[in-house]
Amino acid sequence: MGFHFTKADVEILEQKTVYQGYFRLEQLRLRYRLFNGGWSKAVNREVFERGEAVGVLLFDPERNQLVLIEQFRAGIMLKTENPWIIEIVAGVIDDDEGQMVQKELAEQKTATRETQEETGLTVHNLFFISRHWVSPGGSTERISLFCGQIDSSQAQGVHGLANEGEDIRLHVLDVKKAYKLVNEGKFDNATTIIALLWLQQNEKMVRAVWSK
Repeated sequence: MGFHFTKADVEILEQKTVYQGYFRLEQLRLRYRLFNGGWSKAVNREVFERGEAVGVLLFDPERNQLVLIEQFRAGIMLKTENPWIIEIVAGVIDDDEGQMVQKELAEQKTATRETQEETGLTVHNLFFISRHWVSPGGSTERISLFCGQIDSSQAQGVHGLANEGEDIRLHVLDVKKAYKLVNEGKFDNATTIIALLWLQQNEKMVRAVWSK
């Protein structure tokens, strides 16, 4: 792929926290090396400090069903008529989990906790999908995606942590119906789309691994 840049190719001229609330916003003044040599001019950038997150696609291979969740999302309420999104289980790695030595164990612990909090279900046989930046142009958020095995017959009720303002409804979908919906563009958030398209391509392999 050619020359690879590193952090040494960015010079931070100034950094300050401009907002600290439920989230944090950092303001940076910086310059960076250019592909054709030399340095860019100094630019100002705001960076939304979001942290590390984990998402889990809940799959019941015995019943050929997926469990998705629906909840209100404030980030889109000014841009759409319906700020409730159907998505996979997801949440931020908390401080205790983040201090674990092995990153994979921290992610798996978060996946298990978030599944219990948001659905009331127990997840096992976590299968790693991918790890990617969510919106690298202005956010630090990186999400690790998993596919996890659950018993969809136990999916019922409304869930979430009241102290976090969560109100989460469950949706149980036939896996083929979910594939049809994602291919028709019916899902509107990237994490869910990525997870569903991955399972569509890898369902046989997941079933084979879990059957062992």
